[in-house]
Amino acid sequence: MVDIYIIDLFVLGLLLLFVTLGSGWISRLPLSFAIIYLVVGIILGPYGFGLIQLRRAGVFNAEVLERLTEFVVIISVFSCGLKIVRPLGWRSWSITTRLIVFLMPFSIFGIAVVGKLLLGMNWGEAILLGAILAPTDPVLASEVQLTDINDEDELRFGLTSEGGLNDALAFPFVYFGLYALKDNNWNNWLKDWVSIDLTWAIVAGIGMGIIVAKTVVWIERKIQKRRRPDELMEDFIAISTILLTYSLTEMVNGYGFLAVFVAGLVVQRSYKNPDHTLAKLEFIERMEKLLEIGTILLLGSILLFQPMFTYAFQSLLVIVFLFIIIRPVGAWLSTIGKRSPSSRRRYLHPFTRGLFGWFGIRGVGSLYYLAYAFGKGLDGKIAEEISWITYTTVVVSVIVHGISSTPLMNWYERYIAERRDAHPPATISEFE
Repeated sequence: MVDIYIIDLFVLGLLLLFVTLGSGWISRLPLSFAIIYLVVGIILGPYGFGLIQLRRAGVFNAEVLERLTEFVVIISVFSCGLKIVRPLGWRSWSITTRLIVFLMPFSIFGIAVVGKLLLGMNWGEAILLGAILAPTDPVLASEVQLTDINDEDELRFGLTSEGGLNDALAFPFVYFGLYALKDNNWNNWLKDWVSIDLTWAIVAGIGMGIIVAKTVVWIERKIQKRRRPDELMEDFIAISTILLTYSLTEMVNGYGFLAVFVAGLVVQRSYKNPDHTLAKLEFIERMEKLLEIGTILLLGSILLFQPMFTYAFQSLLVIVFLFIIIRPVGAWLSTIGKRSPSSRRRYLHPFTRGLFGWFGIRGVGSLYYLAYAFGKGLDGKIAEEISWITYTTVVVSVIVHGISSTPLMNWYERYIAERRDAHPPATISEFE
């Protein structure tokens, strides 16, 4: 009898061949590659051939999901940093500031209110649910993010920088929820949370991202002056930067996701030759795509109809409020008065503000935070409820955003092109 592992390799190879050779046709369809991976994952799971199983004797192996999604996220946030060439500054990054400082806490609190008032959770459970679902996904959102280092579109920049940052900056709220679950008396741990989880970990993440990335770049330059590394091995410098930054930051209790994103920004600005950065970005994006396949396959394989049906009403409430009310309203409020960077006399077009609200894609980051919460003691009935709400929300996001992203972004690009033809460059951006 053929080993299941060998069959898994065969199916994975077949899937890669299919999506690669058929990418020209698939990319023209109103769906994302993630939908295909999700369907294949379901087929390979317990309702299909049973070739992928994260449950043994009814026990879910959350550690496998945590480690895989953790690696996927650090690769993806580094990629986000590498794509951004916009100068650092309050004015040029104002859209990011609005999305992170206002929209993310607004989303967490909004979901928490739904959990508390409509689902009957206590505040600790509700805030944890909000923190898990609040981050937008930098992995599955490639269709709406910056396409290359020369892309300066405000919508794409905002979504890319938001995805790169909020996967890290949701961590304090995850800790808040976990602490509140263990101790209802917030006074016992609130000061430590503010000083360590909200302040030190963020400062350490930013600092380590700068220090480690600059050190690696300095070492690389010194070595290259003496002897250039093998071209086949040179791309692995990016991987070493990611791993060193993440691990060293975690050692000092900083947020590794934040450090890796900052490291991507530092690396982008450290080379005078753009081809050097572009080569790193292309390598990282290939890894990101491969890891995306594995993650979504696993997601499809762990879905079970009975618990999804049991928590369908709770999931539906969260999905409707998050996708239709919380994210759109929060995005609209956070972009009030936001002017286009290329024409200070014009505000962001209402449709652009609407797209910010719609493209709050949930995915790998939420799966990571859920698995992380399992490892930190989330269990029992509330763990079941939060987990199946999260799985269902991610699945719905993969489907609805995967179907809508291509036509909406094509429409957006056509409108931008029409405005560019109709107006000189200095005055374009009514739509931006």
